[in-house]
Amino acid sequence: MSLTPTKHSLLIVDDTPTNLDVLVDFFIEHNFEVFVATDGESALEQLAHIQPDLILLDIMMPGLDGFETCQRIKAQERLKDIPVIFMTALSDTTDKVQGFQVGAVDYITKPIQHEEVLARVNTHMQLRSLQARLESINEELEQRVAERTADLQKALLDVEQLKQQLEAENSYLLEELKLNHNFDEILTASDAMTRVLHQVEQVAETNATVLILGETGTGKELFARAIHNLSPRKSRPLVKVNCASLPSNLIESELFGHVRGAFTGALQTRIGRFSLADGGTIFLDELGELPLELQAKLLRVLQEGEFERLGDANTTHVDVRVIAATNRDLEKAVERGEFRQDLYYRLNVFPLELPPLRQRPQDIPLLAEHFMKRYAPKVGRKVETLSTSAVKKLQSYHWPGNVRELEHVVERAVILSPGKHLVLDDWTPSQMLTPEALEFATLEDLERNHIDKVLDFTDGRVSGPKGAARILDINPKTLESRMKKLGIKRKR
Repeated sequence: MSLTPTKHSLLIVDDTPTNLDVLVDFFIEHNFEVFVATDGESALEQLAHIQPDLILLDIMMPGLDGFETCQRIKAQERLKDIPVIFMTALSDTTDKVQGFQVGAVDYITKPIQHEEVLARVNTHMQLRSLQARLESINEELEQRVAERTADLQKALLDVEQLKQQLEAENSYLLEELKLNHNFDEILTASDAMTRVLHQVEQVAETNATVLILGETGTGKELFARAIHNLSPRKSRPLVKVNCASLPSNLIESELFGHVRGAFTGALQTRIGRFSLADGGTIFLDELGELPLELQAKLLRVLQEGEFERLGDANTTHVDVRVIAATNRDLEKAVERGEFRQDLYYRLNVFPLELPPLRQRPQDIPLLAEHFMKRYAPKVGRKVETLSTSAVKKLQSYHWPGNVRELEHVVERAVILSPGKHLVLDDWTPSQMLTPEALEFATLEDLERNHIDKVLDFTDGRVSGPKGAARILDINPKTLESRMKKLGIKRKR
């Protein structure tokens, strides 16, 4: 199937009818579409409705001459690229220069030679066609370059973000390798702590938010690691944030990240801890210190799994299991208006309360021996045994710093011990346990501990002549009811 060549169009402007008739007939014979005008005004009127490929324009015309008409044509955005060829009997160089200055591309001198004018018209038509094609190719190339540049920039951004995330993960993982977080590190002979460990096993396999409560040094981070390591998320990072150690003006950036230029000093995009923990677990230590203005953003992450980085209008979605810890009484903080009530309820889905070391004295020799064996090789000592007197001395102390304080005391004692026995002679605790110091224990704690001791003595028997109920002088049914309320299980 052959295609008919596109017919080119001309506008011929001349005030001499004879010239017009001859030119019109000539160009029609050569397959041109021809429009005519007899002066500049009528030419401009026609150009409001047509857009010819080329204009043949006489210079000497009544009213608007060719120079003024050309100048007005070139002033219009839609018409400025149409080639204009002047037709004139003038041969003065000044006139020709003026014609080129107003935008003409060529001159044809009257009387017009038809073959010459055809050659010039075809030449400028071809130049115009080549120019249009070149412009089209350039536009297409610019579009392709822009698209490839955008794709490349996006790929570079993705690579940079992945690099930052991998670097951050690597940094955190290196920190994790330096820490002991084996579940076996939680040493206990205490029933109260054993109950907490049982709760850890129950909640670890879920995605429930866990709130670990306890005094400073009771091992909240160790329990958070245990929950993570027993969970389906154990192959992903456990990311720790100490809310109390971060300046209030940096904690939002630390938690949620920021983009470059988000604030003064933000020289590059930063991956926040929540993004880093995506698919894993985030441990928010000392959560009670989180500024009130950030608590709403944390609540949104807990409820919706989404947030915005500082300086970024785009929403980031994450899948993160949250474990929080605090030594503060959050209920009282809520009453004082220091902590959001809705956030407290959202965090308090599964609370774990760690008993202080003074409430589980039976754990002290286990922990002291563990720390003794850990630090002796590190400091070049051969300490191997813990005397009964040392144990009694350690158990008589109030331990306001709990397990962490015990660890430091044992480490110092190992350094000062010259032989195989741990020496505590230089350690003089300032808070020895006295009858007054026991006032911290509630009646429920005292009752639970007393029943535990009696059950230990009876080897778990509740009823019968040698049962715990006989020793406690209460009905066996009553004892079983109290055990159930206090969470005490039979020893066998």
